[in-house]
Amino acid sequence: MPEQLLLLITILIAVGFDFTNGFHDTANAIATSVSTRAVSPRLAVLIASVLNLAGAVITVVFFQAKVSNTIAKIVSFKAGLVVIIAALVGAITWNLVTWYLGLPSSSTHALVGGLSGAAIAAAHGLSGVKAAEFWKTVLSLVISPPVGLLVAAIFMTALLVVLHGARPAPLNRTFRSLQILTGALVSYSHGANDAQKTMAVMTLALVATGHLATFQVPVWVVLLSATAIAFGTYAGGWRIIRTLGWRIYKLDPATGMAAQLTGAAVIQFATQFGLPVSTTHVITGSVMGAGASRRLSALRWGVGANIVTAWVLTIPAAGLTAWVAYAILSTAGLRG
Repeated sequence: MPEQLLLLITILIAVGFDFTNGFHDTANAIATSVSTRAVSPRLAVLIASVLNLAGAVITVVFFQAKVSNTIAKIVSFKAGLVVIIAALVGAITWNLVTWYLGLPSSSTHALVGGLSGAAIAAAHGLSGVKAAEFWKTVLSLVISPPVGLLVAAIFMTALLVVLHGARPAPLNRTFRSLQILTGALVSYSHGANDAQKTMAVMTLALVATGHLATFQVPVWVVLLSATAIAFGTYAGGWRIIRTLGWRIYKLDPATGMAAQLTGAAVIQFATQFGLPVSTTHVITGSVMGAGASRRLSALRWGVGANIVTAWVLTIPAAGLTAWVAYAILSTAGLRG
């Protein structure tokens, strides 16, 4: 197959992954706002789409693509197009499986697993992955949800102390209004962190084919990635919205606002330091932390356990799928 055609296919699959990322992760930004009736589902999705696009473009164009650089360093060799395609197949497959099951697993975990599995298959061993970069990424993915949980619990506890004795009705109206703002912040931070992962994959493909001499994300890649994740967000993932918004903890406006604000802060902090985090996991942790500060028994721990199981399985499952995809593609005679 001509290299230019293979490159085009790689870019299209990357756009598909970016779309499923937005589709899969819509719940991060809007589940809490919708479940507390702070905003209608249609308006919430529109706001999330626009802010995802803005976050992706503004962060990379005016600052740096630090998260993209971190993702690109996971593979220890010059990744060929077949490696990248196999990685994306693994990530997309797992995204669709968990979407169908309604589990808020991580697109980031899926991509890290896919890249690692495909690289290991291509190198015929663990030398295909840079151990230090891989574990640095995994560490940021593992630590960020508990941080979101802890920060949300502390913030919500302080909020309850300050507002003790206040009348619920006016407070709920105030917090519903604030949730529009905090939901927008989550959307912005999601676009800033998550879109960079697709930018990394596209840029790796351009480097592999000699279109770029060094890893430098082109503006058209930024715009394409931002647009794809925005359209995916607009398409929405309602199964996961139900899980985050109702099944983990029945949210009220104050709890929803606290979860969104702390989640957005953790994600934005990670982005500034080039750390790829799972926005799904951070927001889920924040929802659980804010909910636990009100009433520990109100949390649906069975649902939480199912989600954690999906988290643990994501990297190996996506990695194995990518490994198989690479084996099939290479057996079919595709190289590069």
